[in-house]
Amino acid sequence: MKNKLDVGGTLSQVFSIYGAQAGTLLPVAFWLFLVVAIVNGVVGSELALLPLVLAVGTIAGTLYQGMVVGLVSDVQDGRRDSSAGDLIRSAMPVVLPLIGAGLLAGIGIGIGMILLIVPGLILATIWAVIAPAIVVERVGVFRSFSRSHDLVRGNGMQVFGVIVVAFVIVLVGSLVFGAIADAVSNGPIVRIVFSAIASTITAPISALVAAVLYFRLREFEATPAAAAGGPEAPAPPTIPPPPPTA
Repeated sequence: MKNKLDVGGTLSQVFSIYGAQAGTLLPVAFWLFLVVAIVNGVVGSELALLPLVLAVGTIAGTLYQGMVVGLVSDVQDGRRDSSAGDLIRSAMPVVLPLIGAGLLAGIGIGIGMILLIVPGLILATIWAVIAPAIVVERVGVFRSFSRSHDLVRGNGMQVFGVIVVAFVIVLVGSLVFGAIADAVSNGPIVRIVFSAIASTITAPISALVAAVLYFRLREFEATPAAAAGGPEAPAPPTIPPPPPTA
């Protein structure tokens, strides 16, 4: 029988890493999501440009997930030596697959949510660890979708539960900062700044959820002998090092 994911333990690990690694996570998130906030502020409520807003946000979120995977890997092996520069460099070799997968996932989930909501939720669950699979296993864009589905299979409800809790926390944070921005000023600059701050604080939660889920689900791939402590346990996944810079 496949092991079941511990929802509470997963969330506890997410926030433990967040608290310990905030100094590394937050600066990268700020500059990345400042771009998203500027695009949102410039586009405003133009419905014709809404796909651009969604595309930029999806790409930024997927890239950030890819960057955070290396940090979580470091935490799990006890090194905890990732810097902000390390996060960026770790995702550079696979930046195009991350962007491609992020766009496709965003389109698929968006269509699913528009149609009946439930299909969108299902896709968000089974595609929860696309970015970590690309970064760690160097799979291609299309293979990352099936790889994520393979890992989530058997723990769909648990993964969904983790995603829902994280989504609620992120949503509440975004609403709070939006309310503060409205109370301070209705000016576009203020809204851009507060939007960037809100994303800076909340984005690490979603990214850490994807990374922690990935490594926990990978542990369940152990063979029966490995699960019993036998000699067939697979080696833990490691992040391939980025190519040396000149």
